[in-house]
Amino acid sequence: MDLNELRVFLQVASERSFSRAALKLHRTQPAISQSIRRIENSLGERLFDRTTKDATLTEAGHLLRDYAERLLRLSEEAESAVRDLKDLRRGRVLIGANEGSVHVILPLIERFRKTYPLVHIDVRRVPARQIGAEVTQGSLDFGVLTFQPPEQGLKSVTLGQDELVMLIHPSNILGQQKEVTLAECARQTVIAHNDPSHVREHVLQLFQEQDIPANILISLPSLEGIKRAVAMELGVAILPRRCAEAEIKRRELLALQVPELKLNRQVRLIYRSSGERSHASAAFLTVLTSESTTTE
Repeated sequence: MDLNELRVFLQVASERSFSRAALKLHRTQPAISQSIRRIENSLGERLFDRTTKDATLTEAGHLLRDYAERLLRLSEEAESAVRDLKDLRRGRVLIGANEGSVHVILPLIERFRKTYPLVHIDVRRVPARQIGAEVTQGSLDFGVLTFQPPEQGLKSVTLGQDELVMLIHPSNILGQQKEVTLAECARQTVIAHNDPSHVREHVLQLFQEQDIPANILISLPSLEGIKRAVAMELGVAILPRRCAEAEIKRRELLALQVPELKLNRQVRLIYRSSGERSHASAAFLTVLTSESTTTE
């Protein structure tokens, strides 16, 4: 059945007249009758009782009217939903990031939502090693990384620098210093994340290369837990500074530089260089590139 023919059927049922329906729809009465006949032939049932003076619905006609009204409502809702996507009154942007990268994305999300407050931003926790593949496959619109993934066909936008620091409680004896050595770190109780990551591997490798024991005596599953543990004076932590900006600003934690841990790395948002992009992700990319540097 054609939706336009269902509209004709509903108009005849509403007017209880073929002629009045034809006037309302600006069509001829024979054209209206042909549309009804096509529906009846398709269903193998009479929809109107031709023995009455007005267009009285049969039992099959009453049943079809209920379904036709629902179908047309769904059709209108579908058209409206697609228009909303184009007008960015709905839609979703999927971003893959590990726990430490979320802090870098938040200012970008804030900028985007000022213009597109109804678009859903969905940031999912994804291991860094998987992000490149998922962006390439299209299961993620964007991904946050501090290294260049091996997958081809990706571009990236620089979001900021990645600086490793040692976080300590303000009462720590090292609080009077601006920087510390790796050996001084090792003389403290080190609190570390127990999930594998590029940063963790890099730090452990540096300790190993200098033949210094890392002294990791507490391992926790979240950055918030690690920062809380440092604030409770349970030890120190080596983390990206961006993960604790708020606590550092409030002087709940102090950040000391560790020259041996200097990393010349940038935090990047990666995305596919080609392929279909949703209206929402295209708008997100426009906001992203308006103030950032794009690289291959």
